[in-house]
Amino acid sequence: MAVARVACRAQVGLGAPLVQVEVSLASGLPTFCIVGLPATVVKESKERVRAALVNSRFEFPAGRITVSLAPAELPKEGGRFDLPIALGILLASGQLRAANGGACGATPEYYGELGLTGELKPVRGLLLAAAHARRHGNELIVPRGNAAEACAAAPTQVRAAAHLLEVCAHINGSAPLPPCCTGSPAARCGARAARPPDLAEVRGQWQAKRALVIAAAGAHSLLLVGPPGCGKSMLARRLPGLLPPLTADEALEAAAVAAASAAGFRPEHLGERPFRAPHHGASAAALVGGGARARPGEISLAHHGVLFLDELPEFARGVLEALREPLETGVVAVARAALQTEYPAAFQLIAAMNPCPCGERGDPAGDCRCTPAEVQRYCGRISGPLLDRLDMQVEMSRVPAEAFAGAARGESSARAAAQVARARAIQLARQGVCNARLDEGGVQRWCVPDEAGARLLDAAMQRQRLSGRARGRVLKLARTIADLEGSAALCGTHLAQALALRCMDRATAPSAPCDRRPA
Repeated sequence: MAVARVACRAQVGLGAPLVQVEVSLASGLPTFCIVGLPATVVKESKERVRAALVNSRFEFPAGRITVSLAPAELPKEGGRFDLPIALGILLASGQLRAANGGACGATPEYYGELGLTGELKPVRGLLLAAAHARRHGNELIVPRGNAAEACAAAPTQVRAAAHLLEVCAHINGSAPLPPCCTGSPAARCGARAARPPDLAEVRGQWQAKRALVIAAAGAHSLLLVGPPGCGKSMLARRLPGLLPPLTADEALEAAAVAAASAAGFRPEHLGERPFRAPHHGASAAALVGGGARARPGEISLAHHGVLFLDELPEFARGVLEALREPLETGVVAVARAALQTEYPAAFQLIAAMNPCPCGERGDPAGDCRCTPAEVQRYCGRISGPLLDRLDMQVEMSRVPAEAFAGAARGESSARAAAQVARARAIQLARQGVCNARLDEGGVQRWCVPDEAGARLLDAAMQRQRLSGRARGRVLKLARTIADLEGSAALCGTHLAQALALRCMDRATAPSAPCDRRPA
């Protein structure tokens, strides 16, 4: 009996546990058995492996072939195990002899789906495997179609091949595969694939633009309330252009979540701020994550980026309520009968809604016929606990015709991004996190108002019936406004601006919007 072992990794959530592909050849009736909780696609690999070996002019062993994927209790799925199984058969049958053990004696890991003629096809989720292999110093042999993805996480340990014969020549030492890349992933982070839309292209809406800059500076959540066509979606899509570039670690975290999703990770998007805008018909599993394989949802795919929910009241009530815990904790736990995993969800929420079902309420030129009961019912689709977790709720009005005369005027994204960068630098130097991420202890330490601000906040809590959570969010918002102004003190004017940016606290339904340009 001959036994060979080849290393690979499975994918479970954001984890990539090591899997030993053990191949045993024994005498007996010809059988080919794969054990170790293989999914259907893994079971079907025996036909692909048989054809690939024969068409690559290897001899397929006669007798009993047993392939064990250890640990046995770990579910295995995907075509990534084809190449390790084929190599295990060749090593166990003596048709292939290993001449080296990987770079610097590290354990080599092999990935790839086999075509019937032996070509290597790309597989999904290799960025996670490469990240774990990098921590252990292991070498990776991957299909050429996965080389860019694997290099994003392990730039010095990846070797790519296009055919089974190339991998065999590398193992026996006759034609070693060269490293794919040698650069650091940090060098590829921060560059945007396309020029982001400019904030100056949005006509009017000075108060909403100011709120957007504040949201970017402190990573605050924002709800925009206004009639159709007033620029809510335009503003939301310009938020990523105001945010600082991702660090190398943040870029890899966002890429890892994308690699665990059904769509997978695209290397050309490395370093880009995620921007997710799901349709209002999305289910709770699509937004939060779930399914039979506990995939990440939209809130996790927006990790270190922006989640934009347009037509907020049109989302199902249960879907919106599922946002409450991730908004507080920055993580989401997806639990299923056979799998439990936790995904990061440090996203920045931007939402938009109309002031009433028809969208014309508060517009002097509009013709709103919605009754107060209909307006209350429409706005009541957003629960009080969820509104409590939104740092800003800003009213917008329809842009007047004269605002479209001449060239676009206003603050550009580049200038606003410079302000945001300065404010964030102040926050990180002072407390290590953005203001929106401060815990209660951080609020008590860094968000202490002066006497006038304290009196104003106490009066607002009584008049507007603010909760303790809303009070903390007002203080953090005021701290961000002060940072934008370069003020170390938290004054009453900062508290007044923060309170003015919470229109839904003042009434059940938003009143007539205002869009006066600041002096």
